[in-house]
Amino acid sequence: MSEDLADYLRKNDGRIREELFDLLRIPSVSARSEHKADMIRTAEWVRDSLKSLGFETGIHQTKGHPIVIGEWRKAAGAPTVLIYGHYDVQPPEPLELWTSPPFEPTVRDGRIFARGSVDDKGQFFLHIKAVEAHLRTRGKLPVNIVFLIEGEEEIGSENLAEFVSANRELLKADAVVISDSTMYAEGQPSILSSLRGLAYFEINVQGPAGDLHSGMYGGAVVNPATALAKIIATFHDEQGRVAIDGFYDSVREWEPEIREQMRQLPTDDATFLKEVGAPALGGEHGYTTLERLWTRPTCEVNGLLSGYTGEGAKTVLPARAMAKVSCRLVPDQLPRDIERLFKAHVARVAPKGVTVTCEHLHGGRAWKAKLEGPIFDAARAALESAFGKAPVITGEGGSIPVVSDFEEMLGAPVLLVGFGLPGENAHAPDEWISEENFRRGMVAMAEMWDYYAAAVAAA
Repeated sequence: MSEDLADYLRKNDGRIREELFDLLRIPSVSARSEHKADMIRTAEWVRDSLKSLGFETGIHQTKGHPIVIGEWRKAAGAPTVLIYGHYDVQPPEPLELWTSPPFEPTVRDGRIFARGSVDDKGQFFLHIKAVEAHLRTRGKLPVNIVFLIEGEEEIGSENLAEFVSANRELLKADAVVISDSTMYAEGQPSILSSLRGLAYFEINVQGPAGDLHSGMYGGAVVNPATALAKIIATFHDEQGRVAIDGFYDSVREWEPEIREQMRQLPTDDATFLKEVGAPALGGEHGYTTLERLWTRPTCEVNGLLSGYTGEGAKTVLPARAMAKVSCRLVPDQLPRDIERLFKAHVARVAPKGVTVTCEHLHGGRAWKAKLEGPIFDAARAALESAFGKAPVITGEGGSIPVVSDFEEMLGAPVLLVGFGLPGENAHAPDEWISEENFRRGMVAMAEMWDYYAAAVAAA
Protein backbone atom coordinates (compact mmCIF):
# COMPACT_ATOMS: atom_id res chain seq x y z
CA MET A 1 0.00 0.00 0.00
CA SER A 2 1.24 3.50 -0.83
CA GLU A 3 1.31 4.86 2.72
CA ASP A 4 1.78 8.49 1.69
CA LEU A 5 -1.46 8.44 -0.30
CA ALA A 6 -3.43 6.49 2.30
CA ASP A 7 -2.10 8.68 5.11
CA TYR A 8 -3.12 11.86 3.29
CA LEU A 9 -6.64 10.55 2.77
CA ARG A 10 -6.92 9.50 6.42
CA LYS A 11 -5.75 12.87 7.72
CA ASN A 12 -8.19 14.73 5.47
CA ASP A 13 -11.13 12.41 6.00
CA GLY A 14 -13.34 14.98 7.78
CA ARG A 15 -12.80 17.71 5.21
CA ILE A 16 -13.34 15.31 2.32
CA ARG A 17 -16.63 14.13 3.81
CA GLU A 18 -17.86 17.70 4.27
CA GLU A 19 -17.02 18.48 0.66
CA LEU A 20 -18.96 15.42 -0.45
CA PHE A 21 -21.90 16.57 1.67
CA ASP A 22 -21.81 19.98 -0.03
CA LEU A 23 -22.05 18.25 -3.39
CA LEU A 24 -24.88 15.98 -2.23
CA ARG A 25 -26.92 18.93 -0.98
CA ILE A 26 -27.42 20.29 -4.50
CA PRO A 27 -30.67 18.80 -5.95
CA SER A 28 -29.33 18.11 -9.43
CA VAL A 29 -32.39 16.30 -10.78
CA SER A 30 -31.91 16.20 -14.55
CA ALA A 31 -35.46 15.04 -15.29
CA ARG A 32 -37.10 18.15 -13.83
CA SER A 33 -37.03 21.53 -15.56
CA GLU A 34 -37.34 23.35 -12.23
CA HIS A 35 -33.86 22.09 -11.34
CA LYS A 36 -32.11 23.59 -14.35
CA ALA A 37 -30.31 26.17 -12.18
CA ASP A 38 -29.28 23.39 -9.78
CA MET A 39 -27.80 21.44 -12.68
CA ILE A 40 -25.68 24.43 -13.68
CA ARG A 41 -24.67 24.99 -10.06
CA THR A 42 -23.54 21.37 -9.74
CA ALA A 43 -21.54 21.51 -12.96
CA GLU A 44 -19.81 24.63 -11.67
CA TRP A 45 -19.13 22.93 -8.33
CA VAL A 46 -17.44 19.98 -10.06
CA ARG A 47 -15.47 22.31 -12.33
CA ASP A 48 -14.23 24.36 -9.37
CA SER A 49 -13.25 21.22 -7.47
CA LEU A 50 -11.06 20.08 -10.36
CA LYS A 51 -9.73 23.56 -11.03
CA SER A 52 -8.52 23.85 -7.43
CA LEU A 53 -6.28 20.83 -8.06
CA GLY A 54 -4.62 22.39 -11.09
CA PHE A 55 -6.76 20.83 -13.80
CA GLU A 56 -7.55 22.75 -16.95
CA THR A 57 -11.32 22.85 -16.84
CA GLY A 58 -14.30 23.78 -18.95
CA ILE A 59 -18.08 23.51 -18.94
CA HIS A 60 -19.42 22.43 -22.31
CA GLN A 61 -23.05 23.18 -23.02
CA THR A 62 -25.08 20.53 -24.86
CA LYS A 63 -28.65 20.59 -26.12
CA GLY A 64 -29.53 19.55 -22.58
CA HIS A 65 -27.44 19.78 -19.43
CA PRO A 66 -23.74 20.77 -19.45
CA ILE A 67 -20.73 18.45 -19.43
CA VAL A 68 -17.70 19.17 -17.24
CA ILE A 69 -14.22 18.43 -18.59
CA GLY A 70 -11.06 18.54 -16.47
CA GLU A 71 -7.60 17.81 -17.90
CA TRP A 72 -4.24 17.13 -16.23
CA ARG A 73 -1.68 16.30 -18.95
CA LYS A 74 1.73 16.85 -17.38
CA ALA A 75 3.02 13.25 -17.31
CA ALA A 76 5.07 13.21 -20.50
CA GLY A 77 5.22 9.81 -22.15
CA ALA A 78 2.74 8.30 -19.69
CA PRO A 79 -0.66 6.87 -20.65
CA THR A 80 -3.85 8.90 -20.49
CA VAL A 81 -6.96 7.80 -18.60
CA LEU A 82 -10.48 9.16 -19.07
CA ILE A 83 -12.58 9.02 -15.88
CA TYR A 84 -16.33 9.21 -16.49
CA GLY A 85 -19.10 9.99 -14.01
CA HIS A 86 -22.43 11.81 -13.81
CA TYR A 87 -23.55 14.56 -11.48
CA ASP A 88 -27.28 14.27 -12.15
CA VAL A 89 -29.53 12.25 -9.85
CA GLN A 90 -32.92 10.60 -9.88
CA PRO A 91 -36.00 12.45 -8.54
CA PRO A 92 -36.25 11.80 -4.79
CA GLU A 93 -39.97 10.97 -4.64
CA PRO A 94 -41.76 9.53 -2.74
CA LEU A 95 -40.41 11.92 -0.12
CA GLU A 96 -42.43 10.42 2.73
CA LEU A 97 -40.42 7.19 2.48
CA TRP A 98 -37.10 8.89 3.27
CA THR A 99 -35.93 8.57 6.88
CA SER A 100 -34.01 11.84 6.51
CA PRO A 101 -34.33 14.54 3.81
CA PRO A 102 -32.91 13.32 0.46
CA PHE A 103 -30.69 16.36 -0.06
CA GLU A 104 -29.46 16.66 3.53
CA PRO A 105 -26.71 14.03 3.90
CA THR A 106 -27.03 12.01 7.09
CA VAL A 107 -24.77 9.30 8.54
CA ARG A 108 -26.38 6.28 10.19
CA ASP A 109 -24.69 2.97 11.00
CA GLY A 110 -21.68 3.70 8.80
CA ARG A 111 -23.78 4.70 5.82
CA ILE A 112 -24.11 8.09 4.12
CA PHE A 113 -27.78 8.60 3.22
CA ALA A 114 -28.60 11.09 0.45
CA ARG A 115 -29.87 11.13 -3.10
CA GLY A 116 -26.81 10.67 -5.34
CA SER A 117 -24.61 9.30 -2.54
CA VAL A 118 -23.86 6.14 -4.51
CA ASP A 119 -25.37 7.01 -7.90
CA ASP A 120 -23.11 8.61 -8.85
CA LYS A 121 -21.82 11.64 -6.93
CA GLY A 122 -20.08 9.68 -4.20
CA GLN A 123 -18.40 7.38 -6.68
CA PHE A 124 -16.98 9.96 -9.08
CA PHE A 125 -16.05 12.24 -6.18
CA LEU A 126 -13.80 9.58 -4.66
CA HIS A 127 -11.84 9.60 -7.93
CA ILE A 128 -11.29 13.35 -7.59
CA LYS A 129 -10.01 12.86 -4.05
CA ALA A 130 -7.76 9.99 -5.16
CA VAL A 131 -6.16 12.34 -7.68
CA GLU A 132 -5.92 15.03 -5.01
CA ALA A 133 -3.89 12.68 -2.81
CA HIS A 134 -1.23 12.40 -5.53
CA LEU A 135 -1.11 16.10 -6.29
CA ARG A 136 -1.02 17.23 -2.67
CA THR A 137 1.60 14.70 -1.51
CA ARG A 138 3.79 14.35 -4.62
CA GLY A 139 2.91 17.38 -6.69
CA LYS A 140 2.20 15.26 -9.76
CA LEU A 141 0.39 12.24 -11.16
CA PRO A 142 2.07 9.16 -12.68
CA VAL A 143 -0.45 9.23 -15.57
CA ASN A 144 -2.41 11.83 -17.48
CA ILE A 145 -6.04 12.10 -16.42
CA VAL A 146 -9.10 13.60 -18.07
CA PHE A 147 -12.40 13.81 -16.19
CA LEU A 148 -15.70 13.80 -18.08
CA ILE A 149 -18.63 14.36 -15.72
CA GLU A 150 -22.01 14.66 -17.44
CA GLY A 151 -25.47 15.70 -16.29
CA GLU A 152 -27.85 13.50 -18.28
CA GLU A 153 -27.12 9.89 -17.36
CA GLU A 154 -30.38 9.50 -15.47
CA ILE A 155 -32.34 10.60 -18.55
CA GLY A 156 -30.53 8.43 -21.07
CA SER A 157 -27.34 10.44 -21.84
CA GLU A 158 -29.04 11.67 -24.98
CA ASN A 159 -26.34 14.21 -25.88
CA LEU A 160 -23.22 12.42 -24.66
CA ALA A 161 -22.51 10.24 -27.69
CA GLU A 162 -22.66 13.29 -29.97
CA PHE A 163 -20.28 15.15 -27.64
CA VAL A 164 -17.80 12.25 -27.51
CA SER A 165 -17.90 11.83 -31.29
CA ALA A 166 -17.26 15.55 -31.85
CA ASN A 167 -14.43 15.67 -29.29
CA ARG A 168 -12.46 12.49 -29.94
CA GLU A 169 -9.10 14.24 -29.82
CA LEU A 170 -9.92 16.02 -26.57
CA LEU A 171 -11.03 12.76 -24.99
CA LYS A 172 -8.46 10.46 -26.57
CA ALA A 173 -7.28 8.00 -23.93
CA ASP A 174 -5.53 4.69 -23.42
CA ALA A 175 -8.20 3.52 -20.98
CA VAL A 176 -11.56 4.62 -19.59
CA VAL A 177 -12.53 4.15 -15.93
CA ILE A 178 -16.10 4.30 -14.63
CA SER A 179 -17.35 3.87 -11.07
CA ASP A 180 -21.15 3.68 -11.24
CA SER A 181 -21.83 0.15 -10.04
CA THR A 182 -21.66 -2.10 -7.01
CA MET A 183 -19.29 -4.56 -5.38
CA TYR A 184 -20.46 -8.14 -5.21
CA ALA A 185 -20.74 -8.08 -1.42
CA GLU A 186 -19.54 -6.15 1.60
CA GLY A 187 -15.77 -6.38 1.84
CA GLN A 188 -15.52 -8.09 -1.55
CA PRO A 189 -14.13 -5.77 -4.27
CA SER A 190 -15.30 -6.48 -7.79
CA ILE A 191 -14.52 -5.75 -11.41
CA LEU A 192 -17.59 -5.55 -13.61
CA SER A 193 -17.34 -7.57 -16.81
CA SER A 194 -20.71 -6.98 -18.46
CA LEU A 195 -23.78 -4.77 -18.65
CA ARG A 196 -27.15 -5.46 -20.15
CA GLY A 197 -28.51 -3.09 -22.76
CA LEU A 198 -31.96 -1.51 -22.90
CA ALA A 199 -34.91 -0.94 -25.17
CA TYR A 200 -37.67 1.07 -23.44
CA PHE A 201 -41.22 1.35 -24.76
CA GLU A 202 -44.55 3.02 -24.07
CA ILE A 203 -47.74 1.27 -25.18
CA ASN A 204 -50.96 3.26 -25.46
CA VAL A 205 -54.36 1.68 -25.96
CA GLN A 206 -57.24 3.98 -26.94
CA GLY A 207 -60.85 2.83 -26.83
CA PRO A 208 -63.91 5.10 -26.66
CA ALA A 209 -63.59 8.85 -26.94
CA GLY A 210 -64.05 9.26 -23.19
CA ASP A 211 -64.60 7.26 -20.02
CA LEU A 212 -67.93 5.42 -20.00
CA HIS A 213 -70.35 4.13 -17.36
CA SER A 214 -69.41 0.48 -16.96
CA GLY A 215 -73.03 -0.53 -16.40
CA MET A 216 -74.50 1.32 -19.36
CA TYR A 217 -71.70 0.45 -21.82
CA GLY A 218 -69.73 -2.43 -20.31
CA GLY A 219 -69.96 -5.60 -22.41
CA ALA A 220 -70.66 -3.69 -25.61
CA VAL A 221 -67.37 -1.76 -25.88
CA VAL A 222 -63.84 -3.20 -25.78
CA ASN A 223 -62.17 -2.18 -22.51
CA PRO A 224 -58.70 -0.68 -23.16
CA ALA A 225 -57.43 -1.90 -19.78
CA THR A 226 -58.45 -5.45 -20.58
CA ALA A 227 -56.97 -5.16 -24.06
CA LEU A 228 -53.66 -3.96 -22.61
CA ALA A 229 -53.66 -6.83 -20.10
CA LYS A 230 -54.11 -9.29 -22.97
CA ILE A 231 -51.17 -7.73 -24.83
CA ILE A 232 -48.91 -7.90 -21.78
CA ALA A 233 -49.92 -11.52 -21.15
CA THR A 234 -48.36 -12.51 -24.48
CA PHE A 235 -44.87 -11.31 -23.56
CA HIS A 236 -43.80 -14.55 -21.84
CA ASP A 237 -44.37 -18.27 -22.17
CA GLU A 238 -44.86 -20.75 -19.33
CA GLN A 239 -41.09 -21.24 -19.01
CA GLY A 240 -40.46 -17.57 -18.35
CA ARG A 241 -38.96 -16.97 -21.79
CA VAL A 242 -39.81 -13.84 -23.76
CA ALA A 243 -42.37 -14.95 -26.35
CA ILE A 244 -41.63 -12.30 -28.98
CA ASP A 245 -40.74 -13.82 -32.34
CA GLY A 246 -37.03 -13.39 -33.07
CA PHE A 247 -36.20 -12.01 -29.61
CA TYR A 248 -33.45 -14.58 -28.96
CA ASP A 249 -32.05 -14.78 -32.51
CA SER A 250 -28.91 -12.77 -31.64
CA VAL A 251 -28.43 -14.11 -28.12
CA ARG A 252 -25.31 -16.22 -27.65
CA GLU A 253 -24.61 -18.44 -24.69
CA TRP A 254 -21.83 -17.30 -22.40
CA GLU A 255 -18.61 -19.26 -22.23
CA PRO A 256 -18.90 -22.33 -19.95
CA GLU A 257 -15.93 -21.21 -17.86
CA ILE A 258 -17.54 -17.83 -17.13
CA ARG A 259 -20.82 -19.48 -16.17
CA GLU A 260 -18.88 -21.78 -13.87
CA GLN A 261 -17.15 -18.78 -12.24
CA MET A 262 -20.57 -17.26 -11.61
CA ARG A 263 -21.75 -20.49 -10.00
CA GLN A 264 -18.74 -20.42 -7.68
CA LEU A 265 -19.57 -16.97 -6.29
CA PRO A 266 -20.91 -17.08 -2.73
CA THR A 267 -24.64 -16.55 -3.13
CA ASP A 268 -27.92 -18.16 -2.22
CA ASP A 269 -31.49 -17.52 -3.22
CA ALA A 270 -32.67 -17.19 0.37
CA THR A 271 -30.42 -14.16 0.92
CA PHE A 272 -31.56 -12.67 -2.39
CA LEU A 273 -35.21 -13.17 -1.43
CA LYS A 274 -34.61 -11.42 1.87
CA GLU A 275 -32.91 -8.51 0.09
CA VAL A 276 -35.77 -7.93 -2.35
CA GLY A 277 -38.57 -8.82 0.05
CA ALA A 278 -40.42 -11.03 -2.45
CA PRO A 279 -42.34 -14.22 -1.57
CA ALA A 280 -40.65 -16.23 -4.35
CA LEU A 281 -38.25 -15.93 -7.27
CA GLY A 282 -39.19 -16.16 -10.92
CA GLY A 283 -37.66 -15.81 -14.35
CA GLU A 284 -36.44 -17.92 -17.22
CA HIS A 285 -36.25 -21.62 -16.40
CA GLY A 286 -32.88 -23.38 -16.59
CA TYR A 287 -30.72 -20.57 -15.25
CA THR A 288 -29.46 -19.54 -11.84
CA THR A 289 -30.46 -16.21 -10.32
CA LEU A 290 -27.10 -14.63 -11.18
CA GLU A 291 -27.27 -15.92 -14.76
CA ARG A 292 -30.76 -14.47 -15.13
CA LEU A 293 -29.57 -11.11 -13.84
CA TRP A 294 -26.29 -10.91 -15.74
CA THR A 295 -26.48 -13.01 -18.90
CA ARG A 296 -30.11 -13.31 -20.02
CA PRO A 297 -32.41 -10.77 -21.69
CA THR A 298 -35.75 -9.76 -20.17
CA CYS A 299 -39.04 -8.02 -20.88
CA GLU A 300 -40.53 -6.26 -17.86
CA VAL A 301 -43.56 -4.05 -17.26
CA ASN A 302 -42.37 -0.90 -15.47
CA GLY A 303 -45.66 0.94 -15.10
CA LEU A 304 -49.40 0.70 -15.74
CA LEU A 305 -52.06 3.39 -15.89
CA SER A 306 -55.76 3.13 -16.62
CA GLY A 307 -59.14 4.05 -15.24
CA TYR A 308 -60.02 5.10 -11.70
CA THR A 309 -57.39 4.35 -9.04
CA GLY A 310 -58.51 6.61 -6.19
CA GLU A 311 -60.18 5.76 -2.92
CA GLY A 312 -63.50 3.96 -3.01
CA ALA A 313 -65.43 2.85 -6.09
CA LYS A 314 -66.07 4.47 -9.43
CA THR A 315 -67.64 2.14 -11.97
CA VAL A 316 -65.92 3.48 -15.06
CA LEU A 317 -64.95 1.87 -18.34
CA PRO A 318 -61.66 3.69 -19.10
CA ALA A 319 -61.08 5.37 -22.42
CA ARG A 320 -57.39 4.52 -22.51
CA ALA A 321 -54.68 2.44 -20.91
CA MET A 322 -50.91 2.83 -20.92
CA ALA A 323 -47.93 0.65 -20.03
CA LYS A 324 -44.19 1.31 -19.79
CA VAL A 325 -42.12 -1.72 -20.77
CA SER A 326 -38.37 -2.23 -20.70
CA CYS A 327 -36.37 -4.97 -22.39
CA ARG A 328 -32.93 -5.62 -20.93
CA LEU A 329 -30.61 -6.83 -23.66
CA VAL A 330 -27.45 -8.95 -23.77
CA PRO A 331 -24.44 -8.71 -26.12
CA ASP A 332 -25.32 -8.91 -29.83
CA GLN A 333 -28.92 -7.81 -29.26
CA LEU A 334 -29.31 -4.32 -30.73
CA PRO A 335 -31.97 -1.88 -29.50
CA ARG A 336 -33.09 -1.07 -33.05
CA ASP A 337 -33.68 -4.77 -33.79
CA ILE A 338 -35.62 -5.30 -30.57
CA GLU A 339 -37.68 -2.17 -31.36
CA ARG A 340 -38.70 -3.68 -34.69
CA LEU A 341 -39.56 -7.05 -33.16
CA PHE A 342 -41.40 -5.58 -30.17
CA LYS A 343 -43.56 -3.24 -32.25
CA ALA A 344 -44.40 -6.04 -34.68
CA HIS A 345 -45.43 -8.30 -31.79
CA VAL A 346 -47.66 -5.66 -30.18
CA ALA A 347 -49.33 -4.94 -33.52
CA ARG A 348 -49.91 -8.66 -34.12
CA VAL A 349 -51.51 -9.43 -30.73
CA ALA A 350 -53.48 -6.17 -30.33
CA PRO A 351 -57.21 -6.94 -29.91
CA LYS A 352 -59.74 -5.50 -32.31
CA GLY A 353 -61.94 -2.66 -31.12
CA VAL A 354 -59.11 -0.49 -29.77
CA THR A 355 -56.31 1.57 -31.30
CA VAL A 356 -52.85 0.54 -30.10
CA THR A 357 -49.67 2.58 -30.54
CA CYS A 358 -46.16 1.70 -29.40
CA GLU A 359 -43.30 4.17 -29.04
CA HIS A 360 -39.63 3.38 -28.43
CA LEU A 361 -38.52 5.98 -25.87
CA HIS A 362 -34.79 5.21 -25.62
CA GLY A 363 -32.26 2.40 -25.59
CA GLY A 364 -28.63 1.40 -25.25
CA ARG A 365 -26.41 -1.49 -26.24
CA ALA A 366 -25.18 -4.25 -23.99
CA TRP A 367 -21.46 -4.51 -23.21
CA LYS A 368 -18.95 -7.22 -22.34
CA ALA A 369 -15.30 -6.65 -21.40
CA LYS A 370 -12.27 -8.75 -22.34
CA LEU A 371 -10.60 -8.04 -18.95
CA GLU A 372 -7.10 -8.09 -20.42
CA GLY A 373 -4.34 -5.47 -20.35
CA PRO A 374 -2.55 -3.08 -17.99
CA ILE A 375 -5.63 -1.22 -16.70
CA PHE A 376 -7.27 -4.45 -15.53
CA ASP A 377 -4.03 -5.75 -14.01
CA ALA A 378 -3.63 -2.45 -12.16
CA ALA A 379 -7.21 -2.56 -10.88
CA ARG A 380 -6.78 -6.08 -9.54
CA ALA A 381 -3.62 -5.12 -7.67
CA ALA A 382 -5.01 -1.85 -6.26
CA LEU A 383 -8.29 -3.38 -5.09
CA GLU A 384 -6.53 -6.24 -3.35
CA SER A 385 -4.14 -3.79 -1.66
CA ALA A 386 -6.94 -1.52 -0.40
CA PHE A 387 -9.48 -4.16 0.58
CA GLY A 388 -7.17 -7.02 1.57
CA LYS A 389 -8.97 -9.39 -0.77
CA ALA A 390 -8.60 -10.15 -4.48
CA PRO A 391 -11.49 -8.82 -6.59
CA VAL A 392 -14.04 -11.12 -8.18
CA ILE A 393 -15.41 -10.74 -11.68
CA THR A 394 -19.11 -9.92 -11.80
CA GLY A 395 -21.87 -8.91 -14.20
CA GLU A 396 -24.55 -6.25 -13.90
CA GLY A 397 -28.18 -6.40 -14.94
CA GLY A 398 -28.47 -2.65 -15.42
CA SER A 399 -27.37 -0.47 -18.33
CA ILE A 400 -24.75 2.23 -18.86
CA PRO A 401 -25.15 3.03 -22.59
CA VAL A 402 -22.07 5.22 -22.76
CA VAL A 403 -19.72 2.29 -22.11
CA SER A 404 -20.12 0.90 -25.63
CA ASP A 405 -19.88 4.43 -27.06
CA PHE A 406 -16.53 4.98 -25.35
CA GLU A 407 -15.09 1.71 -26.60
CA GLU A 408 -16.28 2.30 -30.16
CA MET A 409 -15.46 6.01 -30.49
CA LEU A 410 -12.26 6.19 -28.46
CA GLY A 411 -10.93 2.71 -29.16
CA ALA A 412 -10.00 2.28 -25.50
CA PRO A 413 -10.79 -0.50 -23.02
CA VAL A 414 -13.30 0.40 -20.31
CA LEU A 415 -12.78 -0.60 -16.69
CA LEU A 416 -15.93 -0.68 -14.56
CA VAL A 417 -15.05 -0.74 -10.88
CA GLY A 418 -17.77 0.30 -8.47
CA PHE A 419 -17.95 0.83 -4.71
CA GLY A 420 -21.66 0.55 -4.04
CA LEU A 421 -23.24 -2.43 -2.32
CA PRO A 422 -26.34 -4.55 -2.97
CA GLY A 423 -29.38 -2.99 -1.34
CA GLU A 424 -28.02 0.57 -1.42
CA ASN A 425 -31.39 1.89 -2.70
CA ALA A 426 -30.08 3.65 -5.79
CA HIS A 427 -33.12 5.28 -7.49
CA ALA A 428 -35.17 4.64 -4.34
CA PRO A 429 -35.78 6.35 -0.98
CA ASP A 430 -32.94 6.17 1.58
CA GLU A 431 -30.17 5.82 -1.01
CA TRP A 432 -26.82 5.30 0.71
CA ILE A 433 -23.13 4.57 0.27
CA SER A 434 -20.92 2.79 2.77
CA GLU A 435 -18.44 5.10 4.51
CA GLU A 436 -15.93 2.25 4.56
CA ASN A 437 -16.29 1.61 0.84
CA PHE A 438 -15.95 5.30 0.10
CA ARG A 439 -12.69 5.50 2.07
CA ARG A 440 -11.21 2.28 0.70
CA GLY A 441 -12.34 3.25 -2.78
CA MET A 442 -10.33 6.48 -2.59
CA VAL A 443 -7.23 4.55 -1.52
CA ALA A 444 -7.69 1.91 -4.21
CA MET A 445 -8.12 4.44 -7.00
CA ALA A 446 -5.17 6.52 -5.78
CA GLU A 447 -2.93 3.45 -5.78
CA MET A 448 -4.22 2.25 -9.13
CA TRP A 449 -2.44 5.04 -10.97
CA ASP A 450 0.93 3.87 -9.62
CA TYR A 451 0.18 0.29 -10.64
CA TYR A 452 -1.10 1.35 -14.06
CA ALA A 453 1.90 3.52 -14.88
CA ALA A 454 4.24 0.67 -13.87
CA ALA A 455 2.29 -1.91 -15.88
CA VAL A 456 2.35 0.21 -19.03
CA ALA A 457 6.07 0.93 -18.62
CA ALA A 458 6.80 -2.78 -18.26
CA ALA A 459 4.69 -3.82 -21.24
